[in-house]
Amino acid sequence: MAKCFSFAATRNSCFRYSFSSAGLRSSTTDLGDGTVMHVWVPKTHIQTKPTLVLIHGIGANAMWQWNDFISPLISRFNVYVPDLLFFGESYTTRPERSEQFQAQCVIRVMETHGVTVMNVIGISYGGFVGYSMAAQFKDRIEKLVICCSGVCLEDKDMEEGMFQVKSVDEAVSVLLPLTPDKMRELLKISFYKPAKGVPTCFLNDFIDVMCTEYRQERAELIQALHKERKQLNLPKITQPTLILWGEHDKIFPLELGHRLKRHIGGNAELVIIKGAGHALNVEKPKELLKHFKSFLIDPLPPAKQEKYSNGSKKD
Repeated sequence: MAKCFSFAATRNSCFRYSFSSAGLRSSTTDLGDGTVMHVWVPKTHIQTKPTLVLIHGIGANAMWQWNDFISPLISRFNVYVPDLLFFGESYTTRPERSEQFQAQCVIRVMETHGVTVMNVIGISYGGFVGYSMAAQFKDRIEKLVICCSGVCLEDKDMEEGMFQVKSVDEAVSVLLPLTPDKMRELLKISFYKPAKGVPTCFLNDFIDVMCTEYRQERAELIQALHKERKQLNLPKITQPTLILWGEHDKIFPLELGHRLKRHIGGNAELVIIKGAGHALNVEKPKELLKHFKSFLIDPLPPAKQEKYSNGSKKD
């Protein structure tokens, strides 16, 4: 019997309407080398406003992760929201799977829209891409916000027990779930207070709509993050950087936030969000928005101390 209703597909349609109503339009660009990038772009780019690029993580396409932030941000910024390769309508026939290549593709598609200087917010996997944009294109990125992104992880961290999973293959099976049990496991490690009793039919529907397309390619993206990764090889960036991290993150533990702060040095500020896990954009959207605005709009450089989101300094 054919499925007559899909909650996930309906929600996807609602997000499209929401993005359009907020003042964005869907744009797809063929970059000419087998790579096609889809981006939500302003219906009207206002030259007097700064530009802000929002980069999503592995969990779903850009609309699902950034919907709550578009309307509040679009009044202050020209907001651009790309789908990374193998998400939404973006893909490539090229073999590259690194965050460096993703970063190059985002920069290239922004150039096609006439944007050469921008601020960037990246969440989880999007933080890897945002960091690479800042490292590769120093004159293009003004300020960077990284949310719960293990940019400073090393391949040995998994062997030494830092993560909930014991291997990259196990990480792929959880981050790209194919069964309701794996979906529940993902919810459990993503949220500080995960929803309970989610019906199996909803989980199966989400998997069918959001997790099956380009699954092999997405798995390769995850594998590429861990392959021969050493902090020693991670370039340092010089842009003002805000690092936001959930106090109870189980996907990328807080130690990686401290490590990233130390790696960048005085240009970085680490803010720890209490009562939150990895899915900061879902659990604490208002707090995130407050930090986004104060950091991106405030002309003063960030503080050099780590702090909790209530403003108290961390010892």
